[in-house]
Amino acid sequence: MVRRDPRLFGIAGTRWTLAKIHEYCAWLRTATPGGLSRLLARLEISWKRGRPHIHSPDVNDTAKLARVATLAEQVRAARGRLVLLYLDEFTFYRQPTVAHAWEEHGHDQPRAERSYRSDTPTRVVGALNLVDGRTHYRRRSKIGVAEVVGFYEDLPTAYPQAEQIIAVQDNWPVHTHPDVLVALQEQNDPWPTHNPPDWPTEPSAGAQKRWGQLRLPIQIVRLPTYASWTNPIEKLWRKLQGEVLHLHRLADNLEALRKEVDTFLDQFAKGSLDLLHYVGLGVPD
Repeated sequence: MVRRDPRLFGIAGTRWTLAKIHEYCAWLRTATPGGLSRLLARLEISWKRGRPHIHSPDVNDTAKLARVATLAEQVRAARGRLVLLYLDEFTFYRQPTVAHAWEEHGHDQPRAERSYRSDTPTRVVGALNLVDGRTHYRRRSKIGVAEVVGFYEDLPTAYPQAEQIIAVQDNWPVHTHPDVLVALQEQNDPWPTHNPPDWPTEPSAGAQKRWGQLRLPIQIVRLPTYASWTNPIEKLWRKLQGEVLHLHRLADNLEALRKEVDTFLDQFAKGSLDLLHYVGLGVPD
């Protein structure tokens, strides 16, 4: 019941309170709100902070995830002829993020020491190897078409024996911009793309000239829309936030902060089984 809108029961407001539950659920036979609170605790129902949530509206979500699972099995059996990478972009900022940390009892709290300077963003495009946890990345002030293509160019160099590289990623429109796709081999995505209506449907002459001869052996595989939890590299970004960005003390030294991020990501350049287990890709013992 507590997951349902109180207004469905004729009760004003968007959240249940003890008083409202006590009023509506007289059949619980608790004399006071305090008694109701103890009863709810025994039922393992507690007052909890909410979180943002959106359910993927993608009608093909099950089929898309099944395709990724099938490709993952093929990659594991291919012994290097096929490579599957989970790809994503991440933004961090000059100012530290607020998080929990140890501090003395009393009024003092852990401080996120901020700079008076602008909260400059930095973008990272990264990829995580399904099999060995190898991580690849590019850090730039912004990530657009040229940066995505440049990152794609790096991948065949990293895997010279691979006949094909499968890039599993979200539905950010830049991933399927015609100027990006012109650099790749012909795609076999069974689902239609939905780029902004004012975007071109053909690559520009400049992109044709610059990247049209590449034909990089990369196949894009798109995850369900609004389903970031289906991309394991998101957990790598969470680890980065927890170990480097929360409560950092480098707000007045942006370049030092960026180098800290580089150092964190560089530790996975040759792979990491611990990282695979952390993001949920490790093979059970």
